[in-house]
Amino acid sequence: MSSSKKKNNDLREQVTDVLREVYDPEIPVNIYELGLVYSVDVTPKGAVSIQMTLTSPGCPVAVSLPVEVEMRVREIPGVTSAKVDIVWDPPWTPDMISEAGRLQLGIY
Repeated sequence: MSSSKKKNNDLREQVTDVLREVYDPEIPVNIYELGLVYSVDVTPKGAVSIQMTLTSPGCPVAVSLPVEVEMRVREIPGVTSAKVDIVWDPPWTPDMISEAGRLQLGIY
């Protein structure tokens, strides 16, 4: 693996770790395990682009959550910019919650 590809993978892992520290205030599971994060792209120059959704269009944190995600990702050394796009397709459903998230919620 080339050193730039390894650097991108390392940075992507760091971004994923940060996303696992961001919680939906209504559900005690992080946004990554909830399945709200659809994609994380990192360019060789350290620009991060995240596509995510919310549990519903009327989510009370529809404005603040994407801003929080961007701010936290920008704090990662090596990240030159961060952009979060909220998408509604595919719509989020509880089926998107990871196994770890289901365990946290007591859903089996």
